[in-house]
Amino acid sequence: MKNTKPVIYLFSLLLIGPLAFQSCKSEKKQEETPKEAFVLTDTMMAKLGFDEVASKVLLSEVKLSGKVTANEDKVAKVFPRVDGNIEKLNVQLGDYVQKGQVLAIIRSRQVAEMDNQLSMALSNLQIAKKNLGVEEELFKSGLEAERNVVNARQEVQKAESELKRVHETMKIYDIGKEATYQIKSPISGFLIEKNAVEGMDFNIENIDNFFTISDLSDIWILADVYETDINKVKVGFECDITTLADPDRKIKGKIDKIFNVLDPESRVMKVRIRLPNPGYTLKPQMFAIVRVYHEEPQSMLAIPAKAIIFDKSKQWVMVYKDRKHIETRRVTVFKTVGDYAYIEAGLNAGEKIISNQQLLVYDALND
Repeated sequence: MKNTKPVIYLFSLLLIGPLAFQSCKSEKKQEETPKEAFVLTDTMMAKLGFDEVASKVLLSEVKLSGKVTANEDKVAKVFPRVDGNIEKLNVQLGDYVQKGQVLAIIRSRQVAEMDNQLSMALSNLQIAKKNLGVEEELFKSGLEAERNVVNARQEVQKAESELKRVHETMKIYDIGKEATYQIKSPISGFLIEKNAVEGMDFNIENIDNFFTISDLSDIWILADVYETDINKVKVGFECDITTLADPDRKIKGKIDKIFNVLDPESRVMKVRIRLPNPGYTLKPQMFAIVRVYHEEPQSMLAIPAKAIIFDKSKQWVMVYKDRKHIETRRVTVFKTVGDYAYIEAGLNAGEKIISNQQLLVYDALND
């Protein structure tokens, strides 16, 4: 009879081996620490922002091109008052000037003539006063008629009037010494235009303004509206403005004036937005993009556009119930206008969403 022990031993190994492996695997599973449920900490809660899903009037936008211009109510154009030569120029384009600051010194033949007029007026007044004194003495002595005294007094009055006229004229022209006068700034602001060069001869009959000064503490945006969009813009409509210099900065404004005339060549109408300009960051002639918003006759659920998460070619929001229950919800966005995204599907009115730092929670829940 054959020895069957090796066969039985081999069969036992085949039977016991899988059972032992399964037992080891079960023991390993028991040793693993179960994964903890996600909970928002106090630190994370302090960083997050929340908004409620609510119905909002549907907005549409029209995109306009515009340009930054100086506020014309705060612009001063400075012209020369007499012919002459620019002896000294004290400012350059872009300089900030104070009211009353001397911009240029002009040497002029006309100013020299005014100096002569002043000298003559002073001399005539002295002579008239002297004659009056003589006539009064003669009248007291009985050698002259009173009529001569009256005439002498009238001559003094004429000489005083002429001297006053010359003084007023020289004050207007701000005439200084040596046949010069000073051109001074009438307001405080920036020199945004300069048509003067030191040493230049000029004639006031064929010269444009020397300087243009503007207070740029507030400015205008003038935007072009084509005929097809005229009915989409009205005074009071809100808008967002961005510039090429700072495309990430969104400036809020409102249309405050509509120029109801179309340019015959470009076929566009102008609208104006008045803006404060702290730090003078907006500069004349900058190009601007203006998005004007108008209301549609319907409402939709809306949330802040910044709450939307784009991932895997889909759009998601984080729906917050409590610290332990936060849902990653896919949504369908109808359109985004300004700061709001209008939701076509995926959310219900009154639900709470995370609208700031939501990406932190999304990554934690969807790793």
